[in-house]
Amino acid sequence: MAVLKVKFTKTKRDKLAQVLWILNWISVVTGAILFSLGLFLKVELNKRGELMAEQDVQYMPNMLIAVGLIACAINFLGGKICYDCVDGAKFLRWKLIMLPYIVCTFFFTFCVLAGALMCYSMRGELDESLNLGLTEAMKSYKDTDTPGRCYLKRTLDLLQIEFQCCGNSGYKDWFQIQWISKRYLDMSQKEVVDRLRSNVEGKYLMDGVPFSCCNTFSPRPCIQHQLTNNSAHFNYEHQTEVLNLWMRGCRQALLDYYTHIMQSIGLTVLITWLFELSVLTGVRFLQTSLENMLRQGDPDSESDGWLLENSFMETARINLNIIKTLGKCNQIDTANNGDPNINVPSSSKANYGPDNVPPKQTPDAS
Repeated sequence: MAVLKVKFTKTKRDKLAQVLWILNWISVVTGAILFSLGLFLKVELNKRGELMAEQDVQYMPNMLIAVGLIACAINFLGGKICYDCVDGAKFLRWKLIMLPYIVCTFFFTFCVLAGALMCYSMRGELDESLNLGLTEAMKSYKDTDTPGRCYLKRTLDLLQIEFQCCGNSGYKDWFQIQWISKRYLDMSQKEVVDRLRSNVEGKYLMDGVPFSCCNTFSPRPCIQHQLTNNSAHFNYEHQTEVLNLWMRGCRQALLDYYTHIMQSIGLTVLITWLFELSVLTGVRFLQTSLENMLRQGDPDSESDGWLLENSFMETARINLNIIKTLGKCNQIDTANNGDPNINVPSSSKANYGPDNVPPKQTPDAS
């Protein structure tokens, strides 16, 4: 029994072809949108690529770019097919192509669905990449004289100001690294020397943060040095007072920013997938109704269109049998040293002797 069987008149077939022609061109536009979203995400990731570890986070925008380009090509071809299907004579040139086109497009829609799901599953990999990348970038904050890393101080300062964040997970991350270059340390001061000697690695660690961590909305002047020393500041208690620093870590800030972008892209891709699937369903109805019309031999007659000619289980069983048949055809009979022709009788060799020599003919006594 056919699945979703619908009867089409000639007028309905023509209208369906015209509507599908328009929808395929809309799908070309959606493919261009997917391509643009992939480029946008790629640019956004590259903007702060120096703050990310060498993780493979570019696969998502690259996939969107590829899917967008393929969608444009597929839907352009689908639009041409549907436009020609308005004329029954022109349909004949596409008759053998439409079924492979539908099958390939059906499997391509799963790539679109995979792209939508990947937008929602990328958060974990991005989190790890930002965690490692920000840690390494903060260690290079002081290297303003080192080629290749001298720009990281400016990058981190702009990041903390723009996203209103501080450190990797929080402002205390700056306590664990030396973020002041030694060229700005007064080695004649005993406090500086003692602080360097007190650290096993010879680092100048302190309970301070860069200026970019200061909360611009705080009414109090920014306290960025000696944050844990209550006596260093008037009317100050660091354990109970809300510090005038950004409390959120930059990793979380960037992760929320990219997650919002990817969720928006994922929703757009999911809607595109549903739209592509609906257009493909219409093309399938058009193809089956036109083929049934050709079988009847009357272009003006009514014809049936369906999604599947048989039920889902019957279609699966038929396809499975076809696959099994193809597998048997490719098998080689190895029972006789793999020679498939060894058991084929030969009339010219049927009477040969053991030495493969034809027997001599005995003359007739008569």
